[in-house]
Parts: sequence; structure tokens; C-alpha cells
Amino acid sequence: MKLDHIVHFTHTSPEASSQFWNTKGFHTVTGGSHKNWGTQNALMYGPDYYIEWLTVEDKMRAEASEHPLIQQLRHDGRGFGTICLRSDNLDQLSKQIEGRGYKVIGPMHAERLTETGETIRWRLLFIDQPISSALPLPFFIEWEESDEARFASLKQKGAITELNEGLRLEALVFSVEDPAQREAQWNSLLGGAADLENCHLVFEAGKGKERLREVRFESVGQEIIFEQGSYLVPRFG
Repeated sequence: MKLDHIVHFTHTSPEASSQFWNTKGFHTVTGGSHKNWGTQNALMYGPDYYIEWLTVEDKMRAEASEHPLIQQLRHDGRGFGTICLRSDNLDQLSKQIEGRGYKVIGPMHAERLTETGETIRWRLLFIDQPISSALPLPFFIEWEESDEARFASLKQKGAITELNEGLRLEALVFSVEDPAQREAQWNSLLGGAADLENCHLVFEAGKGKERLREVRFESVGQEIIFEQGSYLVPRFG
């Protein structure tokens, strides 16, 4: 299974998030609005994944939302939230996960309105779990388009450049109280080793709230701290 995207909660507008990363030499774009959730985002694509900086656009709508991801956003405020894994058949995956002893929420339909007026659609599947300081299990996505068509369209629109295609991930590092227990839990959920086709998952001992602690790219040259999240990234120039 592949990482689809990393969700990073922010108090920064999509325009300001994009400007921050663009001044560091990266190529990011404003994504658009999730009207039903009251949120908006900025996005930075890699060759087969992306990073989403998610923030509240409509406070009243976000506070009223019962969507699992928006509930976590309200709980966490800012910082790395969770990760999303990509599936081409959520209905089948849902049955497999339930067979492993987990309760699920969904699959549910979702959409985002871009600044150009385009509506992008997908489906989501969540694990039914309380929102707390414990590490949230990943959620899952199935896009309306195939990966090939979606990424070709993103390249055509300029959201993915040659620079983005070179941004390969090495590892996602999670800070947890009991690394062995958390890794076993993720192994159980995913039906095998808790590792992904396009990056490694690392569980390290830490105190306090359990969350993704560090996004580590290949060819690390610098650390960038943004909205309480650590990115070990290449150095350009």
C-alpha cells in the first residue's frame, strides 16, 4: 500500500503556507475549499504522494462537523495530524479491515472546490476510534480518477513540476509511548508489515501526545520547522 498524503493542521492560510514553502525553494500550490467541512488547504506534491496543510476556513461549519478528520483538527489545533493511505477499492478494503477486528466509518464521499471552479471527488474510509492524544490510525482514500490520469492532470496544471517529482520520501517518524505495541497495531490493521511502498514508517519512543514527529526526505540537507512539524528536506542551491 502507498502513502497518499500527510495531513498537517495549521493556523496559517493556504496562501501564507504556500508562500512560506516557496521562499524555501519548493513548489507548492493552494488547493481549495472543502465547503462541507469548513476547511481549506495548501498542497505540495511529490512523485506519488502529497503533503496537505489543512486549516479552518469557516469556523462555524468546522465546529459543527462530525467528520473524523475535522474532529481531530479541532482536538489538535496545529501540528502533524495523521496520514492517508491510497486504495483502489475501499469497499473491499473495508471488509478486510473489519475482518481484522476493527470498526470502520465509511466509505464516505468527499469533494474539494478548487480556485478555478473545478470539483475534485474521492471517497474516504476511517477507523472508528476516539480522538485523543494516542496515535491515530491512518485513514484511506480512493480517488475518482486513476493515479495515472490524476498525476498527468496535475502535471499539466503545473501543480507537479520536475522539482516535485524529485521529492522522494525516506521515512515518516512517529513519536509514541510504546513503539513495539504501536508497530504491532499498524501491522494488524494493514495485514502485514507496517511499511509502505513509497516510504518507511518508523516508531520511536517519546513522551506526551503521540503523533507523527518528523517527515524525512531522501538527500536530507536541512531541517525546516513549520507549524510545530519537523521536515528534514533537501537543500536547494
